[in-house]
Amino acid sequence: MFAIVTIAGQQFKVEEGQEIFVHQLEASEGENVSFDQVHLIDNDGAVTLGKPVVSAAKVNATVLGHQKGDKVIVFKKKRRKGYRKKNGHRQRFTKIKVDSIVG
Repeated sequence: MFAIVTIAGQQFKVEEGQEIFVHQLEASEGENVSFDQVHLIDNDGAVTLGKPVVSAAKVNATVLGHQKGDKVIVFKKKRRKGYRKKNGHRQRFTKIKVDSIVG
């Protein structure tokens, strides 16, 4: 059984017991969260498709922790002009574990 769900503005294909990284959520570690924007549910071949979301369907998950991703370096340069600019950032992620898919 899997579902297509929108979490923090991005769509993910999730299964029960799966651990995924999503953009940082406003939830503390160990807290239970639920997502109700479920677009598709596949229960062993029985597909339920939402228009745009499946009503009364939700994905329940547990927050495992927060962490930062790898550093991304942004380097800009214009040749022969002496212009160089180096910048970087680290994206913040939340690790969640999908407990159940209800639908």
